[in-house]
Formats: sequence, structure tokens, C-alpha cells
Amino acid sequence: MGSAVEQAIALIASGDRELLSILTVTARTSLSSSLIALLLGVPLGLLLGACRFPGRGLLLVLNRTLMGVPPVVCGLIFYILFSGVGPLRHFHLLFTVEIMILAQVVLITPLLTSHMETYVAQIAGPVRETAKGLGLSRRKTFLLLLNESRYPIFSGYLLGFSRAIAEVGAVSMVGGAIAWKTNVMTTAIMQYTNRGNFSLGIALGLILLVLSLGMNLALSLLQRKVAS
Repeated sequence: MGSAVEQAIALIASGDRELLSILTVTARTSLSSSLIALLLGVPLGLLLGACRFPGRGLLLVLNRTLMGVPPVVCGLIFYILFSGVGPLRHFHLLFTVEIMILAQVVLITPLLTSHMETYVAQIAGPVRETAKGLGLSRRKTFLLLLNESRYPIFSGYLLGFSRAIAEVGAVSMVGGAIAWKTNVMTTAIMQYTNRGNFSLGIALGLILLVLSLGMNLALSLLQRKVAS
């Protein structure tokens, strides 16, 4: 472990271009997919948690089913859709960062939707009563509900980002782990360990943990500032 730490420090200090490329692709993929999933998951979670309408139960079951989809299955579906014989082949997205982001959005959005729905279902009643007593319109009631959901929104993004940065199954299938193009930290770790270079694999794993820790600390500090 000591040698792996030393190697991780040496890699960062050397400014290795390949490592920089891997970090850049990892950041782009994880930040983009988690943000898009948040923008989709928060409204869906608010809708399912605060509203009662025909088909809501079916949507909840469907969302919970999608939460359990294995990443490799998601990657396989996207691979078939965008491959040379797939119906979406004309988009030419296979083995690009864009399709990696898209696959992660599909994986993360159900998690964030469920996260928001669980919280909103608990506070929707009291918020609705408060809004009714104040004579607030539907739009203002929605904004009040959104304001009361600030904490789970931040924690939801942390959940999505953590899920995205650790994902390997889908991104490896649709991205191909191509050097200087679609290789991310998780796929790079797999490559090095498969080659028997365990120390470098552990070193990249330590760097990944530090990046995740830094992101979580930054968002946690922002969360406290907004909540105060």
C-alpha cells in the first residue's frame, strides 16, 4: 500500500498527460451525467411525491425496477441501439463520451427520482396545508416545496455523482475505454490490474477516492451554506 501511495503522488506530481486525459474524461462524464440526472430526477421526484394521479403507482414500480437495472445490461442496450446495425447508428455516438454520459443518466435518474420522492412524500402534506393557509398559488406552493427540499437536492446530487464516478460496466461497453478518448478512472484501473500492474491500479484507485472525497467535501460545505 505504501508503494501505491508513493506511486499515486508521483503520478500527480509528474503531470502525466495520459493521467490528465483520464481525469478530464472522468470529470466530464461524472459531472455532466449527475447534473443532467438531477435536473430530470428532481421534478419527477417532486411530481411522484407530492401529487396523486392515475398511474402513479405504476410509475413508482417502474422507477424502482429501473433502479435495479445492472449497468452492463444498460450498456448492452445502448450498444445494440447505437452499433452499426442498430436503429440509432446514424447518430455515430458509440465509443464517445456523449453516449457514456447518456448511459449514466439512464442509470442515475431513477435513483435520484426515488430519493426525492421518498422525502417529498413526507413533507408534501404539511407544506400543502401551510400554503393553503397562506393563500398561495400552485406555482408558489411548488416553489415552497422546492425550497423545503434543498437538503435532499444537494444530497441527491452527491448520490448521483458518487454513482457516476464509480460506474464501470456501462461506460466500458459503450465507451470502449479508448486511450486519450473515452478511458475513465474505473476502466483504467481495470486495464492496469488485468495487465498485472496492481500497484498502478491501486494508485489510480487512491486518486479516485481523493477526487470523490474532495467533491463531497465541497458540496457538503455548499450545502451547509445554502441551508443556513
